[in-house]
Amino acid sequence: MAKRSPMMIFLLLGVILLFFSGVILLLLPMAGSQGKLVKSNKVGVVEVSGVITDARSTLNNLKKFRDSAAIKAIVLRVNSPGGAVGPSQEILAEVIRTRQQKKIVASLGTVAASGGYYIASGADVILANPGTLTGSIGGIMNFTNIEQLTQKLGVELFQLKAGRFKDAGSPSRPMTPVEREYFQKLLDNVHEQFILDVARGRRMLLHKVRAVADGRVFTGEMAKQMGLVDQFGNLTEAIDLAGRLAGITGKVEPVFPPRERFSLFRLLLGDDPEEILNRWFGAGSAIPAYLFAPNQ
Repeated sequence: MAKRSPMMIFLLLGVILLFFSGVILLLLPMAGSQGKLVKSNKVGVVEVSGVITDARSTLNNLKKFRDSAAIKAIVLRVNSPGGAVGPSQEILAEVIRTRQQKKIVASLGTVAASGGYYIASGADVILANPGTLTGSIGGIMNFTNIEQLTQKLGVELFQLKAGRFKDAGSPSRPMTPVEREYFQKLLDNVHEQFILDVARGRRMLLHKVRAVADGRVFTGEMAKQMGLVDQFGNLTEAIDLAGRLAGITGKVEPVFPPRERFSLFRLLLGDDPEEILNRWFGAGSAIPAYLFAPNQ
């Protein structure tokens, strides 16, 4: 058997080294983009607190964790009485989109009612405390009539309009029966959307959702008996459950989005003109809302 020269041996080793280097270089992008080769014990936590007036921050955080290969599952922490219908529906759509790619567990805090429960209904599993206030499946619109007040102050308010219902709900005059019927139909419609979305998200029979969709608020214990909540547990237990559902066997590490920089302007005025009006002048109170607001 002929001996191989040292040069041939070095060339052979070089070819083998180049081959394995090429394989590694090919697999690294796959590990980064698909997450199949990345071992991680991280669970992303997206918090929704307070009245829901805007969905942008929540949508961005959900998408960020959904697209990250290092995040294996997501917990939606809800401590909210709900809010405007539109932003609540935006968040629910993003929760459902996330559910199709990663496990998502909803953790209900002190209050997760109306729109707060609505956005949680799209999760794989819902955890609550026995004393959590939740449910309140319904819609509400608030109107104000200041006609008598303006008369006492000697102020006359009037509007020009084009369109029969353009000034419906105006605070400067009483609401007519026709206008009341108009607003009631609008509110009934968004209520029906609420019922259908909860039935789909929870995979519940429609008549069972309707039976509890009269605006009542429930404790977590009552909600579990009705099928609106899956099990009891706090945030820590929700994070651990999300990790187990995603296949994490070791210690689960929660990851929170970076906190937004403090802004006095944003604190006082909000992020958009509509929110400024809502906070300072009470405008927009007639907007349909999925909101648990017993003090109103």
